[in-house]
Amino acid sequence: MAIPAHVALWFLPFVLPICYTIMLTDLRGMRIPNWAVDLTAVIFIVVGPFLMSWTDYGWQLLHLPIGVGLGFLFYSAGMIGAGDGKFAGAAAPLVAFADLRIILLIFTANLLASFVTHRIAKHTPLRRLAPDWKSWDVGQSKFPMGLCLGGTLAIYLILGALYGS
Repeated sequence: MAIPAHVALWFLPFVLPICYTIMLTDLRGMRIPNWAVDLTAVIFIVVGPFLMSWTDYGWQLLHLPIGVGLGFLFYSAGMIGAGDGKFAGAAAPLVAFADLRIILLIFTANLLASFVTHRIAKHTPLRRLAPDWKSWDVGQSKFPMGLCLGGTLAIYLILGALYGS
């Protein structure tokens, strides 16, 4: 992995609680809170300069407006929710560009696992553990993408801390 292990390790304690919050709030209410999205970006902006060279920091900071722009385009096309696009954009600076293939593989596997797990839980007695989650009843065409987006970022940073350069 291209992300340095020490960088991923330093971001983990700040980002993991946010990933958990995003996953849980999207399952509960099909919403990703703006404060969590903003805090994700602020963590990179504040902590990043202490962990990486100014060149690397500048290039990865450029991922933020590009990621938010792509998220807006996907949202405008009706492919994802607004919160999903904003969170993906805010999380983009935390991902090294050289790890793009890895993050896409993690996301794909996580999306499939999240979808299957959510659907199984929805149609089994497991649903009684959280009977009032909105994500159970939004229909076939909607899915709480925060579940796999937050999980993907968490898994990426954990793998980066273990196997980073």
